[in-house]
Amino acid sequence: MGRFLLIFVLLVSGLAGAAFWWLERPLPMSSDSVDVSIDPRTSARGVADVVARSGIEVSPLLLHAWFRLSGDARQIRAGSYEIERGTTPRSLLRKLVRGEESLRSLTLVEGWTFRQLREALARAPDLRKDTAALSDAAVMEQLGRMHQHPEGRFFPDTYSYAKGSSDLKLLALALRTMDRHLQAAWQRRAPDSPLRTPEEALALASIVEKETGIDADRTLIAGVFINRLRLGMMLQTDPTVIYGMGQQFDGNLRKKDLQTDTPWNTYTRAGLPPTPIAMPGRQSLIAAVEPAATKALYFVARGDGSSVFSTSLDAHNRAVNQYQRKR
Repeated sequence: MGRFLLIFVLLVSGLAGAAFWWLERPLPMSSDSVDVSIDPRTSARGVADVVARSGIEVSPLLLHAWFRLSGDARQIRAGSYEIERGTTPRSLLRKLVRGEESLRSLTLVEGWTFRQLREALARAPDLRKDTAALSDAAVMEQLGRMHQHPEGRFFPDTYSYAKGSSDLKLLALALRTMDRHLQAAWQRRAPDSPLRTPEEALALASIVEKETGIDADRTLIAGVFINRLRLGMMLQTDPTVIYGMGQQFDGNLRKKDLQTDTPWNTYTRAGLPPTPIAMPGRQSLIAAVEPAATKALYFVARGDGSSVFSTSLDAHNRAVNQYQRKR
């Protein structure tokens, strides 16, 4: 009886040792890394099958048995994973349970238009292009914002995404992020602000974004435009004219362009443009609702990114002669 017990113990010990060896042994792979995409509600057995079909040389039955015996089979998360050479069955399960997806990133730049944003989406690697064939209006409809103009509605930031995820998912995140930042900025608006809605604040912020890249000048530029709105003066800002020209703009803004009416031409139309003209960042949003207290009504670019501010037309014309016409 003792001999049979000894044999049983040795057999169990051998199986345990073999199991430990298998769990710590790198899985044979067809390349240095393979992509594994797990859909939501996929069973543990289905996950094992997906792994085996992805280029990892492993028995799906054995892998499924490991998932079950570990007690974590139901904790495996859907997602897109990059499995690298050297991964063991134990580390594979750990990655799947923790949801350590393979991520890419896309940076949306302050001052971009929606057209530029869509071009960036089209170039983004490993991002599913679900919006490629859609019009701008159809994209907004897919995002649940039917009849809302897309310009300026997406917050410029760096967004991470899983390989194979939809560009609509990234856009939805950028849209919600802008909603949050805009609402937070709107709560900080000055009590006597002539801006009547968050949408007007967004439009003004987009103009500020296009007028300067220097943080120190943002609130002053916003202050100039706020002063003009209070007085009923034309905003007369070149970026709105350029936006209204669309792809006809060749990089050179001419006098006839300033005189050609479009809905966005603030030389021919009073008040703010009907939509934003770009994606404003947080600093421009804050500047629009908390502008600097200034008497300036004019500003002109120095040529180094900063601006000269003037309270009178004569002073402004002198600044234009000094910094623009000589240059």
